[in-house]
Amino acid sequence: MLTTAAWPAPGAHAPLDATVLVPGSKSLTNRALPLAALATEPTTIRGALRSRDADLMIAALRALGTGIEVADGGTTVRVTPAPLRGPAEIDCGLAGTVMRFLPAIAALADGPVVLDGDAAARVRPMGPVLAGLARLGVRVTSADGGEPRHLPVTVHGAGSVVGGEVEIDASASSQFVSGLLLAAPRFEAGLTLHHVGEVLPSQPHIDMTIAVLRERGVDVDDIAPGKWRVEPGPIAGGEVVVEPDLSNAGPFLAAALVAGGTVRVPHWPGATTQPGALLPDLLGRMGADTDLTDGVLSVTGTGSVRPITVDLGLAGELAPTIAALASLAPGESRLTGIAHLRGHETDRLAALVTEIDRLGGHAEELPDGLLIRGGGLHGAVVETYHDHRMATFAAVVGLAVEGVEIIDIATTSKTLPDFPQMWADMLGAR
Repeated sequence: MLTTAAWPAPGAHAPLDATVLVPGSKSLTNRALPLAALATEPTTIRGALRSRDADLMIAALRALGTGIEVADGGTTVRVTPAPLRGPAEIDCGLAGTVMRFLPAIAALADGPVVLDGDAAARVRPMGPVLAGLARLGVRVTSADGGEPRHLPVTVHGAGSVVGGEVEIDASASSQFVSGLLLAAPRFEAGLTLHHVGEVLPSQPHIDMTIAVLRERGVDVDDIAPGKWRVEPGPIAGGEVVVEPDLSNAGPFLAAALVAGGTVRVPHWPGATTQPGALLPDLLGRMGADTDLTDGVLSVTGTGSVRPITVDLGLAGELAPTIAALASLAPGESRLTGIAHLRGHETDRLAALVTEIDRLGGHAEELPDGLLIRGGGLHGAVVETYHDHRMATFAAVVGLAVEGVEIIDIATTSKTLPDFPQMWADMLGAR
């Protein structure tokens, strides 16, 4: 049901010439914060993302007894670790990193920790990470007395976790793996973790977790595909600098293809574990010219978009942006490797099909992705389903299609609190 006032998506009426400063990575921020809480000394995080997801992570760690001070508009965070305490209550909102990363950390608290979240969060899968903790001897209970699979749950922390060896099926989300790996250095015996499912989505996010652990001095061995060993030991504090969020740069860079002209994003890393690093190649295949010089990524388009057939298994979070371009590209596009998007903030595959069809296009769900026949779109009021990437999907379409209105544009605050103003600034910088 469309219940929130709609935001008229601005069109692009001239080629773009814009430089967009993209704030810090949500994924890196929400890994740096829990690691800082588990460290043996204070940590200063610079370039952190100020967003709802980061605010929820900070509030959760504070509830567990961690000292956290925020400065510079939220981009500098000073974390002072302390013994983790319970009882505590944690609001996960709709943040996958909070609901999947905090249970293993809560197991180290000295009392029960209740985790709950938004209504939509209560249907997001949680079972594998909770089952993994249970196999490691951690007591986890659900509000209805059944097997814990979704929020709300209570993790009955005992002050320590023995650790050891455990198998989980992380086919629905790589966050199940990351959530256990991040806490593993504090387990008495460390952790040997096996993924036993058929697919493992978003491998770059697991690579990111391993990288940030190693940067803090943790001994991690990625023994084989789907198997990891984390040795017990201290986690160093010090200073952490967060890269810009490359996936959040996606809609702005895609705008150059739709409107023509050039969009630049400074501070683009030469090497990174972020899935957004695939954007230059993807946008190039869809008709852009890309250039990375002195840390500035420039994307130039002509206003013409080409269809694409691509496996996005390594970067599912880019799918809504690529789907927006595909819906504008004459011809047939296939986006595969993204079955796990059915368990994100909303069922993103179903949402994208519904909204592309609402806009006059044609899209179909595949077993692991989408088939999109682009072109022929018209204006419509687009639902976002409390999903920030559905909002930016619609904004990209609105550049070329008159009359697109977006329900609840404020949902972009999950990762980009100033998105409407940033979008307007990009369109005004000619």
